[in-house]
Amino acid sequence: MIAQTDYKELYRPQFHLTPPAGPMSDPNGMVFFEGEYHQFYQYSGQWGHAVSTDLVHWEHLPLALVRDELGDCWSGSAVVDWDDSSGLFGGSAGLVALFTHFKDGLQSLSLAYSADRGRTWIKYAGNPVIPNPGLKDFRDPKVLRHKESGKWVMVVSADQCVHFYSSDNLIDWTFESEFGEGQGSHVAVWECPDLFALPIDGNPDRLKWVLHVSLGDNAETDGSTAQYFIGEFDGRTFVNDLPAAEVRWTDYGQDFYAAVSYSDVPDEDGRRIWLGWTSNWKYPFEGPTEPWKGGMSIPRSLSLKTLQDGTIGLVQQPAQELQRLREGRREFQPAVVGDGALSLDFSGSSYELVTEIEWEDAEEFGIRLCVSDREATAVGYSPNNACLFLDRTRSGFSDIQSRSGGPAGFAKRFEAPYSTAERRVKLHVFVDVSIVEVFVDDGERVITSLIYPDAASGSLELYASGGSALFSNLNIYPLRSIW
Repeated sequence: MIAQTDYKELYRPQFHLTPPAGPMSDPNGMVFFEGEYHQFYQYSGQWGHAVSTDLVHWEHLPLALVRDELGDCWSGSAVVDWDDSSGLFGGSAGLVALFTHFKDGLQSLSLAYSADRGRTWIKYAGNPVIPNPGLKDFRDPKVLRHKESGKWVMVVSADQCVHFYSSDNLIDWTFESEFGEGQGSHVAVWECPDLFALPIDGNPDRLKWVLHVSLGDNAETDGSTAQYFIGEFDGRTFVNDLPAAEVRWTDYGQDFYAAVSYSDVPDEDGRRIWLGWTSNWKYPFEGPTEPWKGGMSIPRSLSLKTLQDGTIGLVQQPAQELQRLREGRREFQPAVVGDGALSLDFSGSSYELVTEIEWEDAEEFGIRLCVSDREATAVGYSPNNACLFLDRTRSGFSDIQSRSGGPAGFAKRFEAPYSTAERRVKLHVFVDVSIVEVFVDDGERVITSLIYPDAASGSLELYASGGSALFSNLNIYPLRSIW
């Protein structure tokens, strides 16, 4: 039974997916089928379930996968078995989920299937389809169809690396290879892998594969985080094109984790879309929200782009469907701000802001969000340090405890290294009560952060220090609630 709520509680986001009540964590089983996006998610060792026809408005459904004699149902993925390769659908198409069973410290991989558009699920009688191979960490299967080999491929978290498997029928799996040793960051266990191909600069003749993994809670990155690799994949082996020691972080905030992409988005759409859990395993369910804990980021469209330094990078941009929530536009005249602040004639808690900023000699500039006499969240750029930042040291409630006990150090400043020779940056910011998502220069850098401001902290101001900055093309779009 779905808990009743008006979705208007203190700190409740208005255009982000959150559960009516209880804890929402890792996104699971993301798939598009017969006009619906399915958003499964971790709900205390079971699969919560919501569906949407537009990636914006969501309908909560009953739990999809519940714990059983094999244990809790942890993270996994879902695909459409279009040709009934599994033999589970009598020749028709259906949904197949591969997920992690967890019991008594042992993780194994199991299968469930649905012949009624994901409304009910049947656990496969022969579970687990891949027993634990002797590893403490063996979970989070992500399945995809590899067209070139004509096989199903699975990438699985296996401690601080990933394993690749292949299958003809989604049931019988063959180990193919391992990737990870000596590659990227190893500050914590690799979790929730994803694998997909994207064209470089929109050129379909220049495809590269992206392997994405999240990294668990650790002291070096002060919580959980995520990284990605770019390379080649032949259906069996992934080869990293980047220098082995190079680390590419996915998001420079603290609250974008376990991101995975939707399977089976129509080819004519041509997009790879993902979203992540807006929290951190340092303080997973410790925020001051009731009756719900946790939520999802806005959906983001992914691409590979040649960056200003000539390298290829993963770019994230807000899904275009979000524009349907805009309630008009507030357009502001260009403004020069020098060694001070300029208040804008705007107040709100759920909105989208876009602006371009140019400078000559400013040491720092940006936008202060959710402003009151005592609070403000700063988003901006420091040219001298070549870094973008989001500062939540004065963002409201911050007395959040870590999962291990003691203060989580929530009030902090996040920085992302970023150089630009043009002396111009574009900020695209989404503010939704307690979530801020910042996209810089069309998504070349992204910073996602939770904040907990007072309800009265709704003002906005532009600021600069050590010189002046020009704010132009400044537009604010109030966004209506999806509830």
